[in-house]
Amino acid sequence: MALKIRLARGGAKKRPFYRIVVAEATAPRDGRFVERIGSYNPFLEHGHKERIIIDAERAKYWLSVGAQPTDRVVGFLANINLVEKPANSVTPKKSQPKKKAQERLKAAEVAVAAAAAAPVAAPAPAETVPEVAAAPVEEAVAVVAEAPAETVAEETAPEEIPAVEETTTDAPAEESATETPAEADETPADAETSEPAA
Repeated sequence: MALKIRLARGGAKKRPFYRIVVAEATAPRDGRFVERIGSYNPFLEHGHKERIIIDAERAKYWLSVGAQPTDRVVGFLANINLVEKPANSVTPKKSQPKKKAQERLKAAEVAVAAAAAAPVAAPAPAETVPEVAAAPVEEAVAVVAEAPAETVAEETAPEEIPAVEETTTDAPAEESATETPAEADETPADAETSEPAA
C-alpha cells in the first residue's frame, strides 16, 4: 500500500480550500484518506499564521513510515524544516528564449561592452555654463534699466494676441432678457385695447 501526503480540494467554486491529507496513491483526489494532518488556504496573505497549518509530529511519523509527499506539500514541509527544499528543476530547451531573442540579447551585450570600453568624454567645466547663461540675462537687465517703463511694457507685450471682442452671442441673451419683461407689460396693455368696450 503506497501512501501519499497530498492536497484534497474543498471549498466553493473559485474559492478553493485544501486539506493536507495522507491517502492511498490510488484513492481519488477528494476521496478517501487515512488521516488529515493540516490545511492550506491560498486566499490568505503570505505570512498569515493560518495560511498553512501542518501537524508536524504526524507529518514526521508518516514520512518515517514511507509516505511520499507531492511537490506542493514538499514545499510546505520544507518551510517547517521537515524535509530538504528541492532544487528547482529547469527544462533548458523550453525555458530558453527563441533564436531571434537570443540574437537580440547578444547584440545588446556587445553594445554594452563597446560602450564600457569607449572613453568617456569629459564634461564641460561648470564655470563656463553659468557665464553663457548669464550673458543674455545681463543684457536684458541693461536694456530694461535704460528704457522707460512704458516702452519696455510695449516691447515685451506680445504683438500677435488679438484684442478680446465682445461676442454677439451675449447680446441676444441680454436683449431677450430685457424684452421678456417688456413683452409681459405690453401683453396686458394689448389685451385691454383689443377688448371691445362694453
